[in-house]
Amino acid sequence: MYRHAAQVTLRTGGLAFRICRRQSSLAHTEESDVVIVGGGPAGLALASALGIAWFLLLRTEIDELLTGSSRLVENTLRIVLVEAGDLSKIRDWAPAQSNFSNRVSSITNASQAFLKDIGAWPYVQQDRTKPIEEMQVWDGLSDARITFSVSEMLTPGSTAPNEMAILVENLNLQRALLHRISTMPGVSILDKTRVQTIQKEESEGNGWPLVYLSNGRVLRARLLVGADGFNSPVRSFTGIGSYGWAYDTQAIVATMNHHPRTAFEPPNTVAYQRFLPTGPIAFLPLSDTASSLVWSTRPNLAKALQASDPAILTNVINAAFRLPEVSLRYLHNRILEAHATGSALLPDELSAEISWREQSHTIDSRSAYSVTALAKTASGGIPPEGVDLLPPFVTSIQEGTIASFPLRMSHADAYIGEGHGARTVLVGDAAHTIHPLAGQGLNLGLGDVESLARCIQSAVQNGGDVGSYTALAPYARDRYFENHKMLSAVDKLHKLYSATAEPIVWARSVGLEVLNELDTLKAALMMSAGSTHRTDPASVGWSVAASGLEAFAKTASGAKNIGGTVAGLANATVSGLLKQLSDSGRS
Repeated sequence: MYRHAAQVTLRTGGLAFRICRRQSSLAHTEESDVVIVGGGPAGLALASALGIAWFLLLRTEIDELLTGSSRLVENTLRIVLVEAGDLSKIRDWAPAQSNFSNRVSSITNASQAFLKDIGAWPYVQQDRTKPIEEMQVWDGLSDARITFSVSEMLTPGSTAPNEMAILVENLNLQRALLHRISTMPGVSILDKTRVQTIQKEESEGNGWPLVYLSNGRVLRARLLVGADGFNSPVRSFTGIGSYGWAYDTQAIVATMNHHPRTAFEPPNTVAYQRFLPTGPIAFLPLSDTASSLVWSTRPNLAKALQASDPAILTNVINAAFRLPEVSLRYLHNRILEAHATGSALLPDELSAEISWREQSHTIDSRSAYSVTALAKTASGGIPPEGVDLLPPFVTSIQEGTIASFPLRMSHADAYIGEGHGARTVLVGDAAHTIHPLAGQGLNLGLGDVESLARCIQSAVQNGGDVGSYTALAPYARDRYFENHKMLSAVDKLHKLYSATAEPIVWARSVGLEVLNELDTLKAALMMSAGSTHRTDPASVGWSVAASGLEAFAKTASGAKNIGGTVAGLANATVSGLLKQLSDSGRS
């Protein structure tokens, strides 16, 4: 195929060098090194990481220029991200301080370290995040409990991290990544653009994927990345199958309001999760007066709760953490019957039923387990007994935040396409989906992104082909088994706690209580779940490049990456960039 080179000359003093971009002579196709389909957190994180890789490669070329071994810069990356939605809505997202989105993620320390390394974490609005310093998990039938605390992660010769994880709204993270990418001249974003079809290029040998877009453009991708979710068009193109199953559960999410904790109570930095036979219910801190609900339950109950008065859901949430399971079952049946007959169950009726149930179970009205007493208690003062074992009492649900979605477990048969689907790779939900009970979905995706970005950077630095199976194979070796272990563990945990047979309940309860006494084993579990930083030496270069790229973006005076070329830099000075590179090299 005939090609021509688009060139831009940068000058500093009497020194000049050229950045060349090869473009296809075919007018209807646009050649890209990496095309990412999907503008969710995983896709945006990969684009951000590759933007850093672009800068690292440029720095190498400048170093060679200064040492007299310069060549035309042909090994930089052309990165394009395609997203069907309108990303400007996320970029301009500015909610009221007290209002929170209903889709949140628990970002582990390992994932947070990666986001810091690629320069995205400083763009996250920190006053809308909340650290998780402790987790309390217990059995809904036996009340056997295990507590994970950040203080238990202290090992010889190390210091304990500040938190186990940090809770972040997905929109907050996506907005941060978009702002980070806006500083990167090597990344182009095409939003409000759908992928119409993907075809294999007709050519001898290993043809490239051709991505046909709804705006009429055609992208010829050296490497096509599917970060486009469970129903991934990229995975369909590759022909990669997947295995898994849908759970007979639906997740209800909502943002809950509650009173601030007093000086006599634990701070709202504790995550609570109770395993009920119908599925786990989790209470995750967002601020001093707001927390996030993730409740896995039967689809018919989820539908009935969504259709009910929000005050009904508020009462049921408070009861779900406090009442015995037999009474919860009765309350659920009342809600289902009212929904089936079309008769509205009033909040006062449900409150009266909860009060009667508490009396029948002889629940002390002075304890934190009494929903009725807590509803009448003013904020402040001496807290009731047992308050440290339970989440804050929910007073209301934020308007418009109640939603639900089906749950499933799935895992692609492979992460790398072959044959007809060559030059493709899957990350995030396109490769795997997981039950949310462990809060690991997004963290697995960010682990994918970090590993894949290293492979791509290594291939380009060594003069390799980023779309070749050889270049991508280390990513599959690094991530497939790790993801499989987490998927399997969470699936088995879900099934174990769905069982109600007495021998199983007894065995799991004894096991949980024994585990709670073994601090070393608990620390190992937390570390394996990402509560400590990854120490891969290959990731060290990210942070150095991130700081250098900031200087480059300012020096370039807002230059944009247009049509795969670095344009608008002809009149820019690079003295600041060279100084930054020199300083970074000495640090």
